[in-house]
Amino acid sequence: MGNYKKTNLMDWVTGKIKGFSGKNLIELENGGLKMVKVDSFSSYPTHLHTKKTEFIYVLEGNPTMTIDDKNYNGEKSDFFILPHSIKHSIANPTDSECLLLVGAINNYNK
Repeated sequence: MGNYKKTNLMDWVTGKIKGFSGKNLIELENGGLKMVKVDSFSSYPTHLHTKKTEFIYVLEGNPTMTIDDKNYNGEKSDFFILPHSIKHSIANPTDSECLLLVGAINNYNK
């Protein structure tokens, strides 16, 4: 795993949704953390996770988070919790990219 990662030397890995790419920072059996870049005018469709809770910290940009049909206009330093089994989506409605820290904690007993 390593105790130090020089993130500026890591490659961005294109995600399965157009406009989303990431750098895995921590990958553990019970969760993880990645840096995610969201291109301008990109959106991740509504979905939910039955076995994990996600959390998102906004490093840069102004993403729109929809959590259980409620919209939140995010800005730098905002923190979002996406509980397991609650539908959510992420969008970047601006002409600037967003940079997010996205983490997950697995809820195996749920």
